[in-house]
Amino acid sequence: MSSTFDYEKAVELVRSALVEAGSTFREDKKHAYERAIKHEKNEKARWVLETILENAEAAERNHSPLCDDTGIPHLVLEVGPDVFVTGRMLDAIRDGIASGLRELPGRPMGIMGDDNRRIDQSGGLDPDPAGVEPAPILLRTCGDNVVRLHIMMFGGGPAIRAKTYRVFHKHNTQVVIDEIVKWATEGVAQLGCSPCTLAVGIGRSHFEAASMMLQAQADGCYDVQSEMEAEITRRVNESDIGPLGLHGRTSVIATFVKVGPQRASGVRIVCVRPACCFEPRIATVDLIQ
Repeated sequence: MSSTFDYEKAVELVRSALVEAGSTFREDKKHAYERAIKHEKNEKARWVLETILENAEAAERNHSPLCDDTGIPHLVLEVGPDVFVTGRMLDAIRDGIASGLRELPGRPMGIMGDDNRRIDQSGGLDPDPAGVEPAPILLRTCGDNVVRLHIMMFGGGPAIRAKTYRVFHKHNTQVVIDEIVKWATEGVAQLGCSPCTLAVGIGRSHFEAASMMLQAQADGCYDVQSEMEAEITRRVNESDIGPLGLHGRTSVIATFVKVGPQRASGVRIVCVRPACCFEPRIATVDLIQ
């Protein structure tokens, strides 16, 4: 595919997409909240849902962060069959992420110093919002002749309550679903900032399960739920945790599941991330099309 790569344009596209990811609810998520508000009978829970949606609308108008925990950039890069990715393009993505973090602005929470100081947090905070470096890029192919970047901002709370572990499936999918529901119910109850969107990846290794969880959020749509996703959502909602733990019907807005390749084995590796009420914070942009 013949295409001229414009470095400065790519930086600007990524910058704009990061600000959008950190400040905007997609339309399908707005609709999901509107449906939840309509069906929620608990007055306190309904007030929380309404306030979250109002907050999101204000953040979008002002291009300001949805949450004070502005998150860590997580990236999925899709590459079409006749396009290619260069090191210069990856540099443009990195520069665009840094520019977007400064504009949003992201919370300056990158830890400086060597390995020990970064672990024990004694190296001090980088005052530059761009000091929050993105996680390693996940690369995958796609059918369109594009280079498409998904930017997701991951907060700390869901990472604390997430779980990646093996499940002995006993040749029964329901066993795996039951375990997901158990983990999710525990995580949502402990997270605090519910209602959640559950992101679930199922793979052959911890890396693969976590990458499936990331892709589930990139591909997920609140308007379309599979039978498995709908069952998980329904069963966790039956726990009566509710928004901010105030009880009610809406502990979970939706569930996004991605099942990867599996092998002949007695275990499935499952990753469950209870994304908070503002997540997935996501935006998508085509760098080459």
